[in-house]
Amino acid sequence: MDRKYITQDQLADLLGLSPRSLERWRVSGTGPAFVKAGRKPLYDIVDVDAWLSASRRKSTSEVVAG
Repeated sequence: MDRKYITQDQLADLLGLSPRSLERWRVSGTGPAFVKAGRKPLYDIVDVDAWLSASRRKSTSEVVAG
C-alpha cells in the first residue's frame, strides 16, 4: 500500500488554517497523527481523514468525549 504524506503547510492550506495551529495541536496531542522526517513533520493523508472523521459532529452542543 502506497502512503501519501503531505507537509504541515499543505495540510494547513487544505484545512484553511495557519501552520501555527498544527504546531499547537502537535504539542497538545489534539491534531492528526504525524511522523517526523528529520525535523519536518509529515502527515499521512489516511491519518488526516481518520482524524477528520473522528471529529465529526451533528451539533455544536455535542459533548466531546475524551
